Amino acid sequence: MQNQEHLGTLVNERRAVLDTNEAAFHLGRKPQTLRKWASREDGPIRPLRIHGRLAWRVDDIKRVVGLHVEIK
Repeated sequence: MQNQEHLGTLVNERRAVLDTNEAAFHLGRKPQTLRKWASREDGPIRPLRIHGRLAWRVDDIKRVVGLHVEIK
């Protein structure tokens, strides 16, 4: 289970996307797990591909960890 500090930093995150290492940290997974989700297209969230790099939507990460996401 993630501690409150991890969730606090995610709640205050202002960027729209995170790189694989940051996303894995917040999801409590290893970066390689997220890379497998991306290649197999079978994970709970799917990344964007920006200039050949994976980018993970902060709103998707918040949804997976159970944080309320405001609809704009």
